[in-house]
Amino acid sequence: MSNSSGYQMRHGRLRWPLIFAIVLLHLAALYGLARALAPDFTASIERDVVSAFTVPPVAQPEPPPPENRSEPDEGAQGEPGRKAVAQPVTSPPPRVPIRKDAPLPQAASTGTASESGAAIAGDGTGAAGTGLGTGSGNRGSGSGGVAISKPVHISGRIDNARDYPVPSGGREARRGTQVIVRVTVGTDGRARDCTIYRPSPDPEADRITCQLVESRLGFRPATDGSGNPVPAPFYWRQQWF
Repeated sequence: MSNSSGYQMRHGRLRWPLIFAIVLLHLAALYGLARALAPDFTASIERDVVSAFTVPPVAQPEPPPPENRSEPDEGAQGEPGRKAVAQPVTSPPPRVPIRKDAPLPQAASTGTASESGAAIAGDGTGAAGTGLGTGSGNRGSGSGGVAISKPVHISGRIDNARDYPVPSGGREARRGTQVIVRVTVGTDGRARDCTIYRPSPDPEADRITCQLVESRLGFRPATDGSGNPVPAPFYWRQQWF
């Protein structure tokens, strides 16, 4: 019997996977030695092997060219329309005819002056504007200024029944009546120039009321726009209870 037969009998059958692994190890060792000693040679072999298994890319078909489409003809401009003309409208005649005034006659003049009548300011007593005499109004320097505040009663009372005589028929005849008198309060605050504005049934009592207002009552006089005291009217009402 040969040596190989004796080896198989001692160790049994050889295992093919082990043999394949041993072969691969030898090839790898040879490949590593070749890359170390001849790198250019091994690189060219690798390129040839890779190119043998490389699948070239498939060329994509080119898309068909777009179709040439002609744009539709828009056509020519139409004829212009006719211009609208408004129908004339007239208002009906008025039912009542309008009366026309007769023209005024033109004034004739033979003078040469450019103004007529009173001017704004003059030298006579009838001139308008502001003057310097008494009673010249708000802007005058005299004592005739216009009052802007009323006189105010500040002192004195008329409340004593013994100031009036007993009328005929007794005091009951005068009870519930009244009299209103008008006086002028001067710049000194005293009343004067009393008159009966609204009388009572007793004329004697009205006269006595005027005397008492002038002699017994005191007032704060009215003032003008500059604060100066000016004379002004005052109305006093006297009632009997």
